[in-house]
Amino acid sequence: MSTATALPRTSRSLTPLVGLLAAELISKAGNAITMVAVPLYVLGTTGSALATGVAGVFATVPVVVGGALGGAVIDRFGYRSSSIVADVASGLTVLLIPVFALTSGLPFWLLLLLVFLSGLLDTPGDTAKTVLLPELAERSAAPIARAAGAQSAVQRSASMIGASTAGILVALAGATNSLLVNAATFVVSALLVAVCVPRTVARPLREDAEASYLRDLADGIRFLAKQPLLRGVVVMVMVTNAIDIAGITVIKPVFATGHSETGSLLGFMIGCFGAGALVGSAAFAVWGHRLAGRALFTWSFFFAGVPPYGAMLLDLPIPVLLGVFMASGLAAGAINPMLSTAMYALTPLPMRARVFGAMTAGVAAAMPLGSFLAGLAIAWIGFGPTVLFCAVLYGALTLLPLFGSRWKGLDAARGAGV
Repeated sequence: MSTATALPRTSRSLTPLVGLLAAELISKAGNAITMVAVPLYVLGTTGSALATGVAGVFATVPVVVGGALGGAVIDRFGYRSSSIVADVASGLTVLLIPVFALTSGLPFWLLLLLVFLSGLLDTPGDTAKTVLLPELAERSAAPIARAAGAQSAVQRSASMIGASTAGILVALAGATNSLLVNAATFVVSALLVAVCVPRTVARPLREDAEASYLRDLADGIRFLAKQPLLRGVVVMVMVTNAIDIAGITVIKPVFATGHSETGSLLGFMIGCFGAGALVGSAAFAVWGHRLAGRALFTWSFFFAGVPPYGAMLLDLPIPVLLGVFMASGLAAGAINPMLSTAMYALTPLPMRARVFGAMTAGVAAAMPLGSFLAGLAIAWIGFGPTVLFCAVLYGALTLLPLFGSRWKGLDAARGAGV
């Protein structure tokens, strides 16, 4: 029997679910500030697209490592505790970046080290929050597809708020000083989880306390490998994520610095995408789950990924470009809720952190390469050809769900919010 159905109706509460979503909103808004501030700082101090790509590598490698290794740890120590510890540790690491910049100085190698450590600690915290959702949704009597849609909407809102705020902070206070705000968001997120999420919800979920860590890790990877849908998602999203991270860490910062004095346009580009994605996620949570399936997934993925690169390639006027980013975000809003709903349906509760961690590592595996190759390509062949290649490859990849029976599992989100 599930936790929620074992509870009397009077004991059900929305507070833990709302607290979790609020923590995600605040911490991810802070992450969006870092996503804007670090590339602009590197571009501003080095003037090199390649150096910016290297910084992107150090920001994305820990996503792979933390996702792969952190899931088994989370299953052993509990989702709530892991989320709190990861937030506090990440906040302290991010805080050191402006502290060094304002005192003894911030050499490039030290920036790379701190960015790496922050991402390494942050990724398990994100996984812990993600796998907390189903039980908290059950406890609040919220259908899982709608809860997943709400979680996606919160994440998109965070990107919009954080990136837009970063654009303003970078223009007013500089790139490194804006990270002080990010450090504070991690502290607030940890407090929200500690106060709102009951200890009984997120106890350690290991079925066999004597099992080795390496066995836990292998179990998550094996489970993922045996699921045709999840294998297909990992392969497809691994490559599209590499293109996306190339855009976020290199291509878009280069474009923004060429079209705004401080590069603050980057924050508004990401913020407009996030605003559109917020509306798309909310629409999916309300009624989009009724249309969920391969067709919607393919349509959403194509229009989320390709138009922004086309807009930059054509050098559209800034208001038009921002409108394209917002429309693409609208299309992107349904992607994560569909994937999350399908994964929750496929994955046993005691294995969720391990499987979601392995999934995070898998889809992020090519991200460091994407950042590095983008910086290298712009330095060697120029901005335009690099952007064109990204747009064409992205468009081709998004057609994959139209072929093969493995993708039928995406239909799991249809009707799950009723």
